[in-house]
Amino acid sequence: MNYPKTIINLIDCFKKFPGIGEKSAERMALSTLGMEEDALNLFSKSLKEIKTKIKKCQKCGSLTEEELCEVCRDEKRDHSVICVVEECKNVILFEKIGSFKGIYHVLGGLISPLEGINPEDIHISELLKRIKEEKIKEVILAIKPSVEGETTALYIKKMLESEDVTITKIAHGIPMGADIDYIDPLTLEMAIEDRRQVS
Repeated sequence: MNYPKTIINLIDCFKKFPGIGEKSAERMALSTLGMEEDALNLFSKSLKEIKTKIKKCQKCGSLTEEELCEVCRDEKRDHSVICVVEECKNVILFEKIGSFKGIYHVLGGLISPLEGINPEDIHISELLKRIKEEKIKEVILAIKPSVEGETTALYIKKMLESEDVTITKIAHGIPMGADIDYIDPLTLEMAIEDRRQVS
């Protein structure tokens, strides 16, 4: 015997989420049967509103419900320091840490010639415009240490050669408590290159 069509449809919907297989989708769909009606209504409303209310910030490209995101609107932040990230979720990650007090710029991807992603396909020109117009003093490149990440970082650095701006890159190294035997060669190489003096 199969599930009723409504449950099958819901299972198929949950399977569209990354990392959710058949069994997980089935459990999630069945668990909705036991949810309170108020919780289900909120879930349904949130799913609809994520498409109608959420948009990209006109300045940095992060997620917002307004024209400008919360960070760009905050006058207490240091608007002379800009942290360049690959995706919107990276902004949320930095904000959860709470130690960065500057502003952000979301590239919306990385340069990858093999995948047909060129500099004009991501938001590099918008970044260069912001640096000139907003009197940015420091650009922090907070993009992943991959071939695409390094290509993007080098391209941005080259584009900013004529600008009076400091370019820094977040350190990539060995995580706390990690066994050095299991560290991949690229991470080890980055850790050696980004070494700092012991104080």
